[in-house]
Amino acid sequence: MSKKRSIFSYVLLGLTTLGLIGAGCAFGLYLWASNGLPSITKVEDYRPAQVTTIFARDGSVMGYLFREKRFLVNLEQMAPKLKWAFLAAEDAEFYTHPGINYKAIARAFVANLKAGRTVQGGSTITQQVVKRLVVGDERSLKRKAQEALLAFQLEDRLTKDQILYIYLNQIYLGHSTYGVEAAARVYFAKNASDLTVAECAVLATLPKAPSD
Repeated sequence: MSKKRSIFSYVLLGLTTLGLIGAGCAFGLYLWASNGLPSITKVEDYRPAQVTTIFARDGSVMGYLFREKRFLVNLEQMAPKLKWAFLAAEDAEFYTHPGINYKAIARAFVANLKAGRTVQGGSTITQQVVKRLVVGDERSLKRKAQEALLAFQLEDRLTKDQILYIYLNQIYLGHSTYGVEAAARVYFAKNASDLTVAECAVLATLPKAPSD
């Protein structure tokens, strides 16, 4: 065997070994994260708390009762540009990724490494839905791993529009408002269907820091 061929064989063996180790680690991580994995039934059967409206005898609104100020609206009942404003701000590749955006995660990792702190996130809208409705806000590696697994499951069971519908009705947007319809009424005194492009853009900036 020539020296050149011998070196190639060692390199190939090394790469194969690394590949097998990587696959074994990935499988081990999957088994670890799958242990105690929550169900996404709550997301599939989405029935959030809504506002109860109290009417007077003449049909006028007397007041509202609510735990979370939310009015459910479907995508067709929103201003045409509203969903695109949120996608531009939160997850521009929502309609093309499988629930996890690897490029966004890599970009966030580099940005956070350069800054020495967390300045950017790589979570998709699908992951945010899973986080809010299933796994919660706990900061742990297992929680993030389960969030990723459940995001893949959710993308397999619901359409993109169904996931976006849940997100736009579930998201907290400050001042006790949940979802875009309640936010449109509180901030602009109009329905989500009547928002201008500028108003859509303003609402889309709120999820990152609604209290500001």
